[in-house]
Parts: sequence; C-alpha cells; structure tokens
Amino acid sequence: MPTITFTNEKKEIQVPAGANLRKEALRAGVPLYPGIHSVANCHGLASCGSCRVLITKGMENTSRKGLLESARLGVSLAYIGNEGTMRLACQTNVNGDITVTTRPSLNLFGENFFS
Repeated sequence: MPTITFTNEKKEIQVPAGANLRKEALRAGVPLYPGIHSVANCHGLASCGSCRVLITKGMENTSRKGLLESARLGVSLAYIGNEGTMRLACQTNVNGDITVTTRPSLNLFGENFFS
C-alpha cells in the first residue's frame, strides 16, 4: 500500500493504490484548504484550485495531469515556478509513496516568478 507523507502536518497515512489524494487527506483529517476555502470549495471538481499541493517527493507515483487540471493550474499565480511539482489534490491519484506539502504559500518574489 502506498504511503502519503504530509510534511506540514507531520503525518503519514497508508492508502490503497489508485486512491484519490483529496479524499484520503480529508478522511485522515489533513486540512487541504486555506481559510474560507475549507467551506467554499468545488468539492473535487477541479474548478476552484484551492486544493493545490506540492508533491515534493514521488511525483512519478501520481496519475498524469489531465486537461482540466492543467488548465486550472495554468491560471494560478502559485503555479509559476512550481510547474513540475504542483498538483490539485482532487485530480491526483496515488500509485506509490509520495511526500506532500499542503496549502503551499504564494511566492511572488521567487526566482521563477519574473523570469
């Protein structure tokens, strides 16, 4: 069974292969949504983008990005500089061990933002 390690929460959970990251995180009590988005979110339809996470280890153990996810992330400022590691939890299936940073902060002054 794959293991998901949540770095901010210092929590590890085991999930069945192919499990949805958003569903498993919420089931384990891991807060995915910042602020008001904990109540006002799209409930896994990839339209709000508020469940974005950084996969810091094991990106190869996740499902491929779909068109809807790519389009939603493409209009997010937080995506700039994190193209290879940012995912929407609601659109990510876990096929192996991964390490996740939830609620990543917006870095408007990072080296990749103005490049």
